[in-house]
Amino acid sequence: MTENKKKFEKKTIIGTKYTIAVSSAKGGVGKSTFATNLALALKKIGCKIGLLDADIYGPSIPKMFGINEKPKSDGQKLEPIVKYDIQCMSIGFLTDQQTPMIWRGPMVTSAIKTFTQKVNWKDLDFIIVDMPPGTGDTQLTFSQEIKMDGAIIVSTPQEVALLDVKRGIKMFDKLGVKTLGLVDNMSFFIGDDGKKYKIFGEGGVKKTAEEFKKEFLGEIPINSEVGESGDNGKPIVESNPNHEISKIYLNFANKIKSIYL
Repeated sequence: MTENKKKFEKKTIIGTKYTIAVSSAKGGVGKSTFATNLALALKKIGCKIGLLDADIYGPSIPKMFGINEKPKSDGQKLEPIVKYDIQCMSIGFLTDQQTPMIWRGPMVTSAIKTFTQKVNWKDLDFIIVDMPPGTGDTQLTFSQEIKMDGAIIVSTPQEVALLDVKRGIKMFDKLGVKTLGLVDNMSFFIGDDGKKYKIFGEGGVKKTAEEFKKEFLGEIPINSEVGESGDNGKPIVESNPNHEISKIYLNFANKIKSIYL
């Protein structure tokens, strides 16, 4: 019995204290923007941070961090690429940006196991995992085999996004991963007239948090500088730490740090 129990024990990512997933189950809601900026915000408040791009089919971290080099290897382990004092790993570091990853599930699972067990992560307080959309192989591999310390669910307010988000919450609940809270991303934008325009609807993420008895972490407005910064390889928290959006991310980071450290 003891051997069987050990066999199914979840593995900690070596070199890290806590593993936090940024997820949604819906594409196009800003998970990668959130993951990169949260990682940078945690770094700015004194944490040692890793950033793992778990989206095998559509990696975003190489572009958003402006990384064009390949990781070094000693034949046993890959060395994470360090940018902005954050240790990073992505399938996008190993392939050309325009190469499609036409892989079946087992290959995706194998890549995830490589990134979690065969990367030389060093002395990290947190590793932030940028999850792909959906509730498939990547999510199952992490939830069933890797010790996940929490998940942050990111969504936009409209119902079509929240349908998938609700499935994602139920998936994490079923697999025993704690949902730290929900974030309403691209919640509104402020026009030249100073008014708030809620183009994707209003209150849907908060209502979903209440429905599932999860914490509502807050709103992030739409701002063109956020997209431009990501496209330029220097996310807003790094390029403009005093920006109103950066302050929101720093608030999230302080909440996460207070829970674990």
